Amino acid sequence: MNRRRLIPVLLLVALVAAALATRGFGLLGTKQEGPFTLHGNVDIREVDLAFRVPGRIASIAVDEGQKVKAGQELAVLDAATIEARIGEASARVEQARAQLLKAERGSRPQEIGQARARTTAAAAALRAAEQQYRRRAPLVAPGAISRAVWDQTVAERARARAQLAEAEQGLSLARAGNRPEDIAAAGAELRAAEAARNSASTDLADTRLAAPVDAVVATRAQEPGAIVQGGQTVLTLAINRPLRVRAYVSEPDLSRIGPGMAVEVNADGNPRTYRGTVGWISPKAEFTPRSVETENLRTDLVYRVRIIVDRPDDALRQGQPVTIRIPAARPAHRD
Repeated sequence: MNRRRLIPVLLLVALVAAALATRGFGLLGTKQEGPFTLHGNVDIREVDLAFRVPGRIASIAVDEGQKVKAGQELAVLDAATIEARIGEASARVEQARAQLLKAERGSRPQEIGQARARTTAAAAALRAAEQQYRRRAPLVAPGAISRAVWDQTVAERARARAQLAEAEQGLSLARAGNRPEDIAAAGAELRAAEAARNSASTDLADTRLAAPVDAVVATRAQEPGAIVQGGQTVLTLAINRPLRVRAYVSEPDLSRIGPGMAVEVNADGNPRTYRGTVGWISPKAEFTPRSVETENLRTDLVYRVRIIVDRPDDALRQGQPVTIRIPAARPAHRD
């Protein structure tokens, strides 16, 4: 082969080698297959526990690092003042209930009898005043009695008539009993007293702090004897079940994973490989820039991924860095 024919062949070989090395000079996409790796941290949720009511802490039954069960009593306030409020409220309830019963039953037979007796006495007094009036009336004109005596006689008869009318109205009220409005008012007083007692009972229940879920005591912020206000943190619990891992995936790799995919989780210095699944992928980017304007900015976008670890143990700690491997990740093309 002469030199003229050899030169084009060498150029063609060099061109093919360069194309392979540069994957078509960057014009051909690269198909990435196989396992996909993410890096993240163990993400344990925390909840701050506090009493709803203020008071002095009587006891705290747990310490940092201790595991607690849902419903377990963790701390107690001194409830002496609230118990006194409940006693006072209970007495007011009984008083209001008695007033309502009295209003509903109306007058007692003895009270009606007294009203009837007063009416009878007033009627007798009026008859006597009428007789006195009739006897003295003829004596006024001849001057047998003085004008003052006659005026007094007239006044006595008017007074007797008024007293009889008053006694009759009193008897009528005794027989009719209380008005519906009075009974309704007494019922409202009873309900208000019961509401006050229920409020005090709720405050008494809130003097006991219980664990809302199975967790681990992360922080013991107060000690027995401390005076705390309502809402002031006493204990912080770490909710480690289900155990979650927080990771981030870049925008170009977002299409490679999806919820439900099986994953493998490894932590530095821990020989165990944990199994889990992709539980959730954020629908929006969490880091700036918020909007995508150029292809270069797209690579700055990342999306939060939540991994649920199956059957974790205490070797995984909050904030610990981990590596997540997704064997069945979808292939991706990079331009």
